[in-house]
Amino acid sequence: MTTTETRMTRPPRVAWLLGPALVAGVAYLDPGNVASNMTAGARYGYLLVWVVVIGNAMAWLIQYLSAKLGVVTGESLPEVLGRRIRNRWGRRAYWLQAELVAMATDIAEVIGGAVALNLLFGVPLLWGGLITGAVSLALLVVQSTRGAKPFEFVIMGLLIIIAIGFAVGVFVGPPDGGSVLAGLVPRFTDSGSVLLTASILGATVMPHAIYAHSALARDRFAPRGSAHLVQGDGSLREGGVSVTRILRATKWDVTIALAVAGSVNLAILLLAAANLPGVAGTDSLEGAHAAIAAGLGPAIATLFAVGLLASGLASTSVGAYAGAEIIQGLLRVRIPLIARRLITLVPALAILGVGFDPTLALVLSQVVLSFGIPFALVPLVVLTAQRRTLGEHRNRVVTTALGAVAAAFLITLNALLLWLVATGA
Repeated sequence: MTTTETRMTRPPRVAWLLGPALVAGVAYLDPGNVASNMTAGARYGYLLVWVVVIGNAMAWLIQYLSAKLGVVTGESLPEVLGRRIRNRWGRRAYWLQAELVAMATDIAEVIGGAVALNLLFGVPLLWGGLITGAVSLALLVVQSTRGAKPFEFVIMGLLIIIAIGFAVGVFVGPPDGGSVLAGLVPRFTDSGSVLLTASILGATVMPHAIYAHSALARDRFAPRGSAHLVQGDGSLREGGVSVTRILRATKWDVTIALAVAGSVNLAILLLAAANLPGVAGTDSLEGAHAAIAAGLGPAIATLFAVGLLASGLASTSVGAYAGAEIIQGLLRVRIPLIARRLITLVPALAILGVGFDPTLALVLSQVVLSFGIPFALVPLVVLTAQRRTLGEHRNRVVTTALGAVAAAFLITLNALLLWLVATGA
Protein backbone atom coordinates (compact mmCIF):
# COMPACT_ATOMS: atom_id res chain seq x y z
CA MET A 1 0.00 0.00 0.00
CA THR A 2 1.38 3.41 -1.02
CA THR A 3 1.77 6.37 1.30
CA THR A 4 -1.09 8.14 -0.49
CA GLU A 5 -3.37 5.13 -0.07
CA THR A 6 -2.43 4.92 3.61
CA ARG A 7 -3.42 8.55 4.10
CA MET A 8 -6.71 7.96 2.34
CA THR A 9 -7.62 4.99 4.55
CA ARG A 10 -6.33 6.40 7.82
CA PRO A 11 -9.18 7.67 10.04
CA PRO A 12 -9.24 11.49 10.21
CA ARG A 13 -7.85 13.30 13.23
CA VAL A 14 -10.29 14.53 15.86
CA ALA A 15 -9.72 18.14 14.74
CA TRP A 16 -10.99 17.29 11.25
CA LEU A 17 -14.21 15.94 12.78
CA LEU A 18 -14.94 19.32 14.40
CA GLY A 19 -17.11 21.93 12.74
CA PRO A 20 -20.88 21.28 12.77
CA ALA A 21 -21.29 22.62 16.33
CA LEU A 22 -19.29 25.74 15.52
CA VAL A 23 -21.67 26.46 12.63
CA ALA A 24 -24.75 25.76 14.75
CA GLY A 25 -23.17 27.83 17.52
CA VAL A 26 -23.43 30.94 15.36
CA ALA A 27 -27.15 30.80 16.13
CA TYR A 28 -26.21 31.62 19.75
CA LEU A 29 -24.51 34.82 18.62
CA ASP A 30 -27.18 36.27 16.37
CA PRO A 31 -28.38 39.91 16.60
CA GLY A 32 -31.26 38.76 18.82
CA ASN A 33 -28.72 37.70 21.42
CA VAL A 34 -27.01 41.06 21.14
CA ALA A 35 -30.26 42.98 21.60
CA SER A 36 -31.49 40.82 24.50
CA ASN A 37 -28.19 40.77 26.40
CA MET A 38 -27.46 44.44 25.74
CA THR A 39 -30.94 45.46 26.91
CA ALA A 40 -30.69 43.22 29.98
CA GLY A 41 -27.34 44.69 31.01
CA ALA A 42 -28.32 48.31 30.38
CA ARG A 43 -31.69 48.03 32.14
CA TYR A 44 -30.97 45.58 35.00
CA GLY A 45 -27.21 45.69 35.39
CA TYR A 46 -25.79 42.35 36.53
CA LEU A 47 -29.17 40.90 37.61
CA LEU A 48 -29.50 38.40 34.74
CA VAL A 49 -25.94 37.09 34.56
CA TRP A 50 -27.27 33.78 35.90
CA VAL A 51 -29.65 33.46 32.94
CA VAL A 52 -26.80 33.57 30.41
CA VAL A 53 -24.80 30.98 32.38
CA ILE A 54 -27.70 28.56 32.87
CA GLY A 55 -28.86 29.01 29.28
CA ASN A 56 -25.40 28.14 27.99
CA ALA A 57 -25.21 25.03 30.17
CA MET A 58 -28.58 23.83 28.88
CA ALA A 59 -27.50 24.64 25.33
CA TRP A 60 -24.47 22.33 25.62
CA LEU A 61 -26.62 19.32 26.46
CA ILE A 62 -29.26 20.15 23.87
CA GLN A 63 -26.81 20.69 21.00
CA TYR A 64 -24.96 17.47 21.79
CA LEU A 65 -28.20 15.48 21.74
CA SER A 66 -29.15 17.08 18.42
CA ALA A 67 -25.80 16.24 16.84
CA LYS A 68 -25.94 12.70 18.22
CA LEU A 69 -29.31 12.13 16.59
CA GLY A 70 -27.95 13.23 13.20
CA VAL A 71 -24.74 11.19 13.49
CA VAL A 72 -26.32 7.91 14.59
CA THR A 73 -29.51 7.90 12.48
CA GLY A 74 -28.24 9.71 9.39
CA GLU A 75 -31.36 11.88 9.60
CA SER A 76 -32.18 15.32 10.97
CA LEU A 77 -34.71 15.89 13.75
CA PRO A 78 -37.34 17.18 11.27
CA GLU A 79 -36.82 14.08 9.11
CA VAL A 80 -37.26 11.71 12.05
CA LEU A 81 -40.39 13.57 13.20
CA GLY A 82 -41.69 13.63 9.63
CA ARG A 83 -41.64 9.82 9.68
CA ARG A 84 -42.91 9.40 13.23
CA ILE A 85 -45.87 11.83 13.09
CA ARG A 86 -48.29 9.73 11.04
CA ASN A 87 -51.24 12.11 11.17
CA ARG A 88 -50.97 14.48 8.21
CA TRP A 89 -52.66 17.40 9.99
CA GLY A 90 -50.60 16.83 13.11
CA ARG A 91 -47.45 16.95 11.01
CA ARG A 92 -48.63 20.15 9.31
CA ALA A 93 -49.45 21.77 12.67
CA TYR A 94 -46.00 20.90 13.97
CA TRP A 95 -44.45 22.31 10.80
CA LEU A 96 -46.44 25.55 11.17
CA GLN A 97 -45.08 26.33 14.63
CA ALA A 98 -41.56 25.39 13.53
CA GLU A 99 -41.91 27.60 10.45
CA LEU A 100 -43.05 30.55 12.59
CA VAL A 101 -39.98 30.03 14.77
CA ALA A 102 -37.75 30.00 11.68
CA MET A 103 -39.31 33.24 10.46
CA ALA A 104 -38.87 34.86 13.89
CA THR A 105 -35.23 33.83 13.70
CA ASP A 106 -34.84 35.42 10.30
CA ILE A 107 -36.45 38.63 11.50
CA ALA A 108 -33.81 39.01 14.21
CA GLU A 109 -30.90 38.17 11.95
CA VAL A 110 -31.85 40.25 8.91
CA ILE A 111 -32.77 43.27 11.05
CA GLY A 112 -29.46 42.96 12.91
CA GLY A 113 -27.52 42.96 9.66
CA ALA A 114 -29.52 45.93 8.39
CA VAL A 115 -28.87 47.93 11.58
CA ALA A 116 -25.15 47.14 11.37
CA LEU A 117 -24.94 48.34 7.75
CA ASN A 118 -26.78 51.50 8.77
CA LEU A 119 -24.37 52.14 11.63
CA LEU A 120 -21.26 51.47 9.55
CA PHE A 121 -22.15 52.97 6.18
CA GLY A 122 -25.45 54.82 6.60
CA VAL A 123 -27.31 52.31 4.41
CA PRO A 124 -31.12 52.68 4.79
CA LEU A 125 -32.57 49.83 6.87
CA LEU A 126 -34.69 48.36 4.06
CA TRP A 127 -31.74 48.24 1.67
CA GLY A 128 -29.59 46.84 4.46
CA GLY A 129 -32.08 44.01 4.92
CA LEU A 130 -31.94 43.23 1.20
CA ILE A 131 -28.13 43.23 1.23
CA THR A 132 -28.05 40.95 4.27
CA GLY A 133 -30.43 38.54 2.56
CA ALA A 134 -28.38 38.55 -0.65
CA VAL A 135 -25.10 37.84 1.15
CA SER A 136 -26.69 35.04 3.19
CA LEU A 137 -27.93 33.50 -0.06
CA ALA A 138 -24.38 33.55 -1.41
CA LEU A 139 -23.18 31.73 1.71
CA LEU A 140 -25.90 29.12 1.27
CA VAL A 141 -24.82 28.59 -2.34
CA VAL A 142 -21.35 27.76 -0.98
CA GLN A 143 -22.91 25.14 1.30
CA SER A 144 -25.04 23.56 -1.43
CA THR A 145 -22.37 23.53 -4.16
CA ARG A 146 -19.08 23.11 -2.28
CA GLY A 147 -20.24 20.93 0.62
CA ALA A 148 -20.22 21.13 4.40
CA LYS A 149 -16.54 21.79 5.10
CA PRO A 150 -16.06 24.99 3.02
CA PHE A 151 -19.29 26.37 4.50
CA GLU A 152 -17.98 25.62 7.98
CA PHE A 153 -14.72 27.48 7.27
CA VAL A 154 -16.59 30.57 6.08
CA ILE A 155 -18.90 30.59 9.11
CA MET A 156 -16.01 30.03 11.51
CA GLY A 157 -14.21 33.01 9.99
CA LEU A 158 -17.27 35.15 10.67
CA LEU A 159 -17.44 33.67 14.18
CA ILE A 160 -13.94 34.99 14.92
CA ILE A 161 -14.99 38.47 13.76
CA ILE A 162 -18.10 38.28 15.94
CA ALA A 163 -16.11 37.29 19.03
CA ILE A 164 -13.58 40.10 18.58
CA GLY A 165 -16.20 42.72 17.79
CA PHE A 166 -18.35 42.03 20.85
CA ALA A 167 -15.72 41.10 23.44
CA VAL A 168 -13.11 43.85 23.06
CA GLY A 169 -15.24 46.45 24.86
CA VAL A 170 -15.24 44.41 28.08
CA PHE A 171 -11.45 44.71 28.32
CA VAL A 172 -11.59 48.47 27.74
CA GLY A 173 -14.46 49.00 30.22
CA PRO A 174 -14.22 46.01 32.60
CA PRO A 175 -17.12 44.99 34.88
CA ASP A 176 -17.08 44.85 38.68
CA GLY A 177 -16.10 41.34 39.81
CA GLY A 178 -18.26 41.35 42.94
CA SER A 179 -21.33 42.44 41.01
CA VAL A 180 -20.75 39.67 38.46
CA LEU A 181 -20.66 37.07 41.24
CA ALA A 182 -23.84 38.54 42.77
CA GLY A 183 -25.51 38.22 39.37
CA LEU A 184 -25.05 34.44 39.50
CA VAL A 185 -27.82 34.20 42.12
CA PRO A 186 -31.13 33.39 40.32
CA ARG A 187 -33.79 36.06 40.95
CA PHE A 188 -36.22 38.44 39.23
CA THR A 189 -37.30 41.97 40.14
CA ASP A 190 -40.34 42.57 37.94
CA SER A 191 -42.22 41.31 34.87
CA GLY A 192 -39.72 43.11 32.64
CA SER A 193 -36.89 41.00 33.97
CA VAL A 194 -38.95 37.85 33.32
CA LEU A 195 -39.61 39.03 29.75
CA LEU A 196 -35.91 39.58 29.18
CA THR A 197 -35.09 36.20 30.74
CA ALA A 198 -37.42 34.52 28.24
CA SER A 199 -35.82 36.59 25.50
CA ILE A 200 -32.26 35.65 26.53
CA LEU A 201 -33.15 31.95 26.77
CA GLY A 202 -34.98 32.10 23.45
CA ALA A 203 -31.85 33.60 21.93
CA THR A 204 -29.58 31.07 23.66
CA VAL A 205 -31.44 27.77 23.40
CA MET A 206 -32.75 28.41 19.91
CA PRO A 207 -35.19 25.90 18.34
CA HIS A 208 -33.81 26.33 14.85
CA ALA A 209 -30.30 25.56 16.14
CA ILE A 210 -31.64 22.22 17.41
CA TYR A 211 -33.11 21.42 13.99
CA ALA A 212 -30.02 22.70 12.16
CA HIS A 213 -27.38 20.88 14.22
CA SER A 214 -28.88 17.46 13.57
CA ALA A 215 -28.89 18.25 9.83
CA LEU A 216 -25.32 19.64 9.88
CA ALA A 217 -24.08 16.49 11.63
CA ARG A 218 -25.98 14.34 9.12
CA ASP A 219 -24.54 16.22 6.14
CA ARG A 220 -20.99 15.85 7.45
CA PHE A 221 -21.03 12.26 8.70
CA ALA A 222 -24.02 10.61 7.02
CA PRO A 223 -24.77 12.53 3.80
CA ARG A 224 -28.30 12.65 2.44
CA GLY A 225 -29.03 9.63 0.30
CA SER A 226 -26.87 7.37 2.48
CA ALA A 227 -29.00 7.36 5.63
CA HIS A 228 -28.43 4.63 8.19
CA LEU A 229 -24.74 4.28 7.32
CA VAL A 230 -24.10 2.65 10.67
CA GLN A 231 -23.10 -0.99 10.33
CA GLY A 232 -23.46 -3.69 12.90
CA ASP A 233 -19.91 -3.15 14.09
CA GLY A 234 -20.69 0.49 14.85
CA SER A 235 -18.54 2.01 12.11
CA LEU A 236 -19.42 4.22 9.20
CA ARG A 237 -18.87 2.78 5.74
CA GLU A 238 -17.28 6.00 4.50
CA GLY A 239 -13.89 6.61 6.11
CA GLY A 240 -14.20 3.74 8.58
CA VAL A 241 -14.75 6.13 11.48
CA SER A 242 -16.64 4.64 14.39
CA VAL A 243 -19.77 6.34 15.65
CA THR A 244 -18.30 6.31 19.14
CA ARG A 245 -15.26 8.25 17.93
CA ILE A 246 -17.40 10.77 16.09
CA LEU A 247 -19.57 11.29 19.18
CA ARG A 248 -16.46 11.80 21.30
CA ALA A 249 -15.25 14.45 18.85
CA THR A 250 -18.74 15.96 18.84
CA LYS A 251 -18.52 16.56 22.59
CA TRP A 252 -15.35 18.58 22.01
CA ASP A 253 -16.98 20.36 19.09
CA VAL A 254 -19.99 21.39 21.19
CA THR A 255 -17.81 22.34 24.15
CA ILE A 256 -15.64 24.66 22.05
CA ALA A 257 -18.63 26.20 20.26
CA LEU A 258 -20.62 26.86 23.43
CA ALA A 259 -17.55 28.13 25.32
CA VAL A 260 -17.08 30.76 22.61
CA ALA A 261 -20.78 31.60 22.34
CA GLY A 262 -21.32 31.70 26.10
CA SER A 263 -18.28 33.89 26.72
CA VAL A 264 -19.30 36.38 24.02
CA ASN A 265 -22.92 36.52 25.22
CA LEU A 266 -21.76 37.14 28.77
CA ALA A 267 -19.34 39.79 27.51
CA ILE A 268 -22.19 41.64 25.77
CA LEU A 269 -24.29 41.72 28.95
CA LEU A 270 -21.32 42.74 31.12
CA LEU A 271 -20.32 45.45 28.64
CA ALA A 272 -23.78 47.00 28.97
CA ALA A 273 -23.98 46.46 32.73
CA ALA A 274 -20.61 48.09 33.37
CA ASN A 275 -20.77 50.95 30.88
CA LEU A 276 -24.36 51.67 29.83
CA PRO A 277 -26.69 51.66 32.89
CA GLY A 278 -28.64 54.88 33.18
CA VAL A 279 -27.49 56.09 29.76
CA ALA A 280 -30.43 57.29 27.68
CA GLY A 281 -31.32 55.27 24.59
CA THR A 282 -29.28 52.17 25.38
CA ASP A 283 -32.33 49.94 25.01
CA SER A 284 -31.78 50.12 21.23
CA LEU A 285 -28.83 48.88 19.18
CA GLU A 286 -28.35 52.33 17.70
CA GLY A 287 -28.41 53.95 21.14
CA ALA A 288 -26.04 51.35 22.56
CA HIS A 289 -23.65 51.95 19.67
CA ALA A 290 -23.74 55.70 20.31
CA ALA A 291 -23.23 55.19 24.05
CA ILE A 292 -20.28 52.86 23.47
CA ALA A 293 -18.75 55.43 21.13
CA ALA A 294 -19.19 58.17 23.73
CA GLY A 295 -17.95 56.11 26.69
CA LEU A 296 -15.34 53.78 25.19
CA GLY A 297 -14.38 55.50 21.96
CA PRO A 298 -15.33 55.26 18.27
CA ALA A 299 -12.94 52.37 17.60
CA ILE A 300 -14.72 50.11 20.09
CA ALA A 301 -18.10 51.21 18.69
CA THR A 302 -16.95 50.38 15.15
CA LEU A 303 -15.78 46.94 16.24
CA PHE A 304 -19.17 46.42 17.87
CA ALA A 305 -20.95 47.31 14.62
CA VAL A 306 -18.65 45.04 12.59
CA GLY A 307 -19.39 42.19 14.99
CA LEU A 308 -23.10 42.87 14.62
CA LEU A 309 -22.81 42.75 10.83
CA ALA A 310 -20.88 39.46 10.88
CA SER A 311 -23.46 38.13 13.33
CA GLY A 312 -26.35 38.99 11.02
CA LEU A 313 -24.70 37.55 7.90
CA ALA A 314 -23.58 34.28 9.49
CA SER A 315 -26.66 33.57 11.59
CA THR A 316 -29.18 34.31 8.84
CA SER A 317 -27.40 31.76 6.62
CA VAL A 318 -27.67 29.10 9.32
CA GLY A 319 -31.29 30.13 9.97
CA ALA A 320 -32.23 29.77 6.30
CA TYR A 321 -30.50 26.38 6.24
CA ALA A 322 -32.58 25.30 9.24
CA GLY A 323 -35.79 26.59 7.65
CA ALA A 324 -35.19 24.60 4.48
CA GLU A 325 -34.54 21.48 6.57
CA ILE A 326 -37.75 22.01 8.57
CA ILE A 327 -40.07 22.12 5.56
CA GLN A 328 -38.27 19.32 3.73
CA GLY A 329 -38.11 17.00 6.72
CA LEU A 330 -41.65 17.53 7.99
CA LEU A 331 -43.63 18.06 4.78
CA ARG A 332 -41.26 16.28 2.39
CA VAL A 333 -41.33 19.34 0.15
CA ARG A 334 -38.15 20.59 -1.46
CA ILE A 335 -38.20 24.34 -2.16
CA PRO A 336 -35.50 25.97 -4.33
CA LEU A 337 -32.89 27.80 -2.28
CA ILE A 338 -33.64 31.23 -3.73
CA ALA A 339 -37.39 30.83 -3.24
CA ARG A 340 -36.90 29.76 0.37
CA ARG A 341 -34.61 32.72 1.05
CA LEU A 342 -37.10 35.18 -0.46
CA ILE A 343 -40.06 33.77 1.49
CA THR A 344 -38.36 34.11 4.88
CA LEU A 345 -37.06 37.59 4.03
CA VAL A 346 -40.57 39.02 3.58
CA PRO A 347 -41.51 39.46 7.30
CA ALA A 348 -38.18 41.08 8.16
CA LEU A 349 -38.32 43.45 5.19
CA ALA A 350 -41.94 44.34 6.02
CA ILE A 351 -40.94 45.32 9.58
CA LEU A 352 -38.07 47.42 8.26
CA GLY A 353 -40.29 48.98 5.61
CA VAL A 354 -43.02 50.16 8.01
CA GLY A 355 -40.49 51.69 10.41
CA PHE A 356 -41.13 49.40 13.41
CA ASP A 357 -38.52 49.78 16.15
CA PRO A 358 -35.75 47.34 15.10
CA THR A 359 -34.47 46.59 18.61
CA LEU A 360 -37.98 45.91 19.96
CA ALA A 361 -38.60 43.58 17.01
CA LEU A 362 -35.37 41.76 17.87
CA VAL A 363 -36.30 41.27 21.54
CA LEU A 364 -39.86 40.15 20.74
CA SER A 365 -38.58 37.71 18.11
CA GLN A 366 -36.46 36.05 20.80
CA VAL A 367 -39.55 35.63 23.00
CA VAL A 368 -41.25 33.84 20.09
CA LEU A 369 -38.22 31.56 19.89
CA SER A 370 -38.50 30.82 23.60
CA PHE A 371 -42.05 29.55 23.12
CA GLY A 372 -40.87 27.28 20.31
CA ILE A 373 -38.19 25.60 22.42
CA PRO A 374 -40.38 22.87 24.03
CA PHE A 375 -41.66 21.72 20.62
CA ALA A 376 -38.09 20.99 19.55
CA LEU A 377 -36.57 20.01 22.89
CA VAL A 378 -39.17 17.52 24.19
CA PRO A 379 -39.14 15.34 21.02
CA LEU A 380 -35.33 15.51 20.95
CA VAL A 381 -35.00 14.24 24.52
CA VAL A 382 -37.59 11.50 23.92
CA LEU A 383 -36.07 10.30 20.64
CA THR A 384 -32.48 10.22 21.90
CA ALA A 385 -33.59 8.18 24.92
CA GLN A 386 -35.12 5.44 22.75
CA ARG A 387 -33.23 2.25 21.93
CA ARG A 388 -35.17 1.84 18.67
CA THR A 389 -33.90 5.26 17.54
CA LEU A 390 -30.26 5.32 18.70
CA GLY A 391 -29.63 1.73 19.75
CA GLU A 392 -26.57 1.40 21.98
CA HIS A 393 -25.97 5.16 21.72
CA ARG A 394 -29.24 6.13 23.40
CA ASN A 395 -29.10 8.53 26.35
CA ARG A 396 -28.16 7.40 29.79
CA VAL A 397 -30.82 7.86 32.45
CA VAL A 398 -29.01 10.87 33.93
CA THR A 399 -28.77 12.55 30.53
CA THR A 400 -32.47 12.06 29.88
CA ALA A 401 -33.29 13.40 33.35
CA LEU A 402 -31.20 16.54 32.77
CA GLY A 403 -32.89 17.08 29.41
CA ALA A 404 -36.29 16.71 31.04
CA VAL A 405 -35.36 19.23 33.74
CA ALA A 406 -34.21 21.74 31.09
CA ALA A 407 -37.47 21.31 29.18
CA ALA A 408 -39.55 21.68 32.35
CA PHE A 409 -37.66 24.84 33.35
CA LEU A 410 -38.22 26.48 29.98
CA ILE A 411 -41.90 25.53 29.84
CA THR A 412 -42.45 26.85 33.39
CA LEU A 413 -40.72 30.12 32.52
CA ASN A 414 -42.94 30.59 29.49
CA ALA A 415 -46.07 29.89 31.55
CA LEU A 416 -44.92 32.45 34.14
CA LEU A 417 -44.36 34.98 31.39
CA LEU A 418 -47.86 34.44 30.01
CA TRP A 419 -49.35 34.87 33.48
CA LEU A 420 -47.43 38.12 34.08
CA VAL A 421 -48.50 39.52 30.73
CA ALA A 422 -52.14 38.47 31.25
CA THR A 423 -52.31 40.03 34.73
CA GLY A 424 -50.36 43.14 33.76
CA ALA A 425 -47.88 42.52 36.56
